[in-house]
Amino acid sequence: MKSPSAAKDLKEPTAIVSPSQTLSRGIQALEILAAAERSLTIAELAGALGVHRSVAYRILRTLEDHSLLIRDDAGRVQPGPGLAVLARGVSRDLQTAALPELTQLANALNMTAFVAIWDHQDCVTLVTVEPRHSAATLAQHPGTRHPVNIGAPGIAIQSTMSEKEWTVLAPGLPYRREAAEARRLGYAASHDEVIAGLSSLAAPIQVPGGRPAAIAVVYIRREQDQAAVGEALAASAARIENQLA
Repeated sequence: MKSPSAAKDLKEPTAIVSPSQTLSRGIQALEILAAAERSLTIAELAGALGVHRSVAYRILRTLEDHSLLIRDDAGRVQPGPGLAVLARGVSRDLQTAALPELTQLANALNMTAFVAIWDHQDCVTLVTVEPRHSAATLAQHPGTRHPVNIGAPGIAIQSTMSEKEWTVLAPGLPYRREAAEARRLGYAASHDEVIAGLSSLAAPIQVPGGRPAAIAVVYIRREQDQAAVGEALAASAARIENQLA
């Protein structure tokens, strides 16, 4: 019979697993490329990553093999079609339920409509629809992110929780006093917060088994029936929740 001390020695040791530096750099490379307004040279990407060009090249070859990036005839690097395939699987049910509502809102209100999800300390645009018949629209690209404690989508997400609940789930991030008003109205509003000159309205979406999201519109500040738009967003959010239930 093994002694208690021997049995203890046979237990799997508790170890702190270090993150993969190579994987982290690969993800960082994709984030840099997604944020860039143009394709980048390998030297530019290596500089942004803070690594030698040979290291950047090895990382890019792996990402290229999975179609997560592509290189043009000049050798410049840009995001690849593999990223679109991965993106389709992110909150798939939420995207499916939200798309008809976003399309209806965008065309009825003549505003760009989108769904934002909570990701660590940010709000990230998941899916977006621009109005079909508008000469001038505001782009809100999927993957666009901003701090979750600013802007209407973040306030809408906070409105689903009490300040105490928010403090537990998002330590260090301030709880907006506007969240209480958003809870009362069913929607949140912001002006000149994320981008100067732009306004946004958003309604929270409760996602079963997941963190809350928000359906929102963004527009250049103008004469607008804020209550009517907010109520339309809240109604869309309720229909999306029914689809997810």
